Amino acid sequence: MTSVHLDTARTWRGGQNQVLLTVTGLCELGHPAVLVAQGSGELSRRAHEGLRTVALNPAGEFDVQAGWQLHRALRTIKPDVVHVHDPMGVALIAMALKMQPRLAPRPLIVASRRVDFHLKRNAFSRWKYRHIDVFIAVSGVIARMLVEDGIPAERIEVVHDGVNISAIDKIEVEDVHKAFFLPHGAPIVGNVAALVPHKGQKVLIEAAALVTRQVPDARFVILGEGELRDALERQVKHAGLERHVFLLGFRSNVIALQKSFDIFAMSSVTEGLGSSMLDAMACGVPVVGTRAGGIPEAIEHGTSGLLVRPTHADEMAAALIDLLKNPSLRAQLGAAGRRRVEQEFSLDKMVEGTLAVYEHRLAARR
Repeated sequence: MTSVHLDTARTWRGGQNQVLLTVTGLCELGHPAVLVAQGSGELSRRAHEGLRTVALNPAGEFDVQAGWQLHRALRTIKPDVVHVHDPMGVALIAMALKMQPRLAPRPLIVASRRVDFHLKRNAFSRWKYRHIDVFIAVSGVIARMLVEDGIPAERIEVVHDGVNISAIDKIEVEDVHKAFFLPHGAPIVGNVAALVPHKGQKVLIEAAALVTRQVPDARFVILGEGELRDALERQVKHAGLERHVFLLGFRSNVIALQKSFDIFAMSSVTEGLGSSMLDAMACGVPVVGTRAGGIPEAIEHGTSGLLVRPTHADEMAAALIDLLKNPSLRAQLGAAGRRRVEQEFSLDKMVEGTLAVYEHRLAARR
């Protein structure tokens, strides 16, 4: 079975990691997979040697030339499945399907949905999503949102994101204290996410102000870039937290650094599932997360992590303080989180689940 995977992002976030894991995993199972991505983007740069890639550089959803380039590539490859991983890609495949000569036979069109935002309700959005044969939602929450947006339930499948546990295990720990000149022995609360409103770092910084009153040696390390950097830096300065909260930007060695966190804080206001959280769990780092989106599908409160209400800095702070003051609980939750990922969120389970969707839907068309 041959599949084409389309992702138009230039940057690297959890979604792009899942695309690369999916493409690589399918190839390893003997199913040829072609990656179509921005030629100068992080996803193309990180694609493994030997992986077949096609460069596509759309200027936006209405880029007809990019749609035509995609159409020509699909006519050459003749895939059984086209798997689209972002909204711009949905627009491009919709255009490609309408161009002459038509793709024959028409491939199965699959769209992944990883963000818990509702579909736009304008005419263009309705038009482009009509071309999707099946949606793969990364959590039950997103599946329910798609139904609320008018997508028939029979066109939706749930396949959780996966973690390449064996690859993570091979990465050597990088001491975050040494890397960023933090006090030796200071407990580290880490966050890995784009600096955008729905990731909730504003609330995490509010929680940090409460935590450091009781655990003054605690340090908060936030890895990621985004539009809120300036605002968050001002918030840190206004709260007098310059010695406690550090916005350290995008890091390519994020897993190595995550391994030396004492706690991972998932502060999202909305969240499809949370791949950086799953990475932390695979590293054996205990997680305090919010009850946003699909996070509770990964974390069982009190068993494989702790959950608090989104936007409630006081609850986040209380949970962090509990863990900071209780090393044995940290170890217990970290180990349980690792087991949870091994059982329910492995790379193999994600790739096999995705392949099962392809096979089932293609068989139904025969």
